[in-house]
Amino acid sequence: MALEYNWLGPEKVLQVYDSKTGMKGIVVIDNTKKGPGKGGVRMTPDVSVEEVAGLARAMSYKTALADLPFGGAKGGIIADSKKLTKEEKEKIVRAYARSLKNLIPEEYVSAPDMYMGEHEMDLFANEIEGKESCTGKSKSQGGLPHELGSTGWGVVQSIKVYADKLGLDLNQSKIAIEGFGEVGAAAGRFLSDLGAKIVAVSDSKGTIFDKKGLDLEKLDEIKKEKGSVINYRDYEKGGGSEILENKDLFGLDVDVLIPGARPYVIDENNVDKIKAKIIAEAANIPIKPEFEEKLHKKGIWIIPDFLCNAGGVISSYVEYIGGGEKEMFEIITEKINKNSALVLERAEKEKISPRKAGINIAKERLENKE
Repeated sequence: MALEYNWLGPEKVLQVYDSKTGMKGIVVIDNTKKGPGKGGVRMTPDVSVEEVAGLARAMSYKTALADLPFGGAKGGIIADSKKLTKEEKEKIVRAYARSLKNLIPEEYVSAPDMYMGEHEMDLFANEIEGKESCTGKSKSQGGLPHELGSTGWGVVQSIKVYADKLGLDLNQSKIAIEGFGEVGAAAGRFLSDLGAKIVAVSDSKGTIFDKKGLDLEKLDEIKKEKGSVINYRDYEKGGGSEILENKDLFGLDVDVLIPGARPYVIDENNVDKIKAKIIAEAANIPIKPEFEEKLHKKGIWIIPDFLCNAGGVISSYVEYIGGGEKEMFEIITEKINKNSALVLERAEKEKISPRKAGINIAKERLENKE
């Protein structure tokens, strides 16, 4: 997939290397019209320039739609976190931070992403002696860690707006969640508090399904203790839950489907099996645009990633200006609710998909037309 260059960007595409640690990294600064490029850094063995560039463009749309004084950017470190010792990982993170020192914070402000958490952000900030270099730091470093559930909270706010529009009672709804990391677990918890029934959850080992609903508190405990949600079946001891293959989660008869982990999980192999009324894109780019269009034409409403998971970057903004937890949840609620309603109104008025509507609004804000 070739990089997309246009009036938005990307402004800079960098590949960095450190011979001492073997660190290989990428950063794409897509757009700085509204402020420094904002975007997390992920550590995976297969992260590519194209993937990072696509995520950076999504961040440009996300920050503009959220009406924040940030632009869009993204980072990547090519490494398998699971095969690194703690010391090896720390050295690589520090080397990556040093390689970007000349860009921070005027052009780039980092944050956590896959296999990068508050500890790594503390290392990042300490290495280049700049707390404004990144967000998602620990509380001791003045941070609002994403572990507080900011992204998941935003996901649920957007679902509530869409559900209200469709006349869907969340108190009676069935939910399937792909991925049970920070975002998926938090979204599940907040939805459960609203009375929704979480019937399926997956991780890299498989999917646990129970049509009567899963005990999320117990599921979280089992995930932490035994490493996978599928071990919930042992806890049940002959109850109603069953283990499914991950591919089976997407075809379940649910009201809301939340892809919350990997990119491009809905593709030509499962797009025709989707039964959900709403797809909330908690993960970044979980569906290729052509399949989003196909699902939209079938009457399935999709909350695009740059709207759905914007709670994380809004939280980052609150941390950046020195705000606290209460202020963070209030601002996420206000901005997600407002922009979800705007996107739905625009989509219906122009008879286009929510993604196209959201991109149009973001572009207008970047062009200073709104």
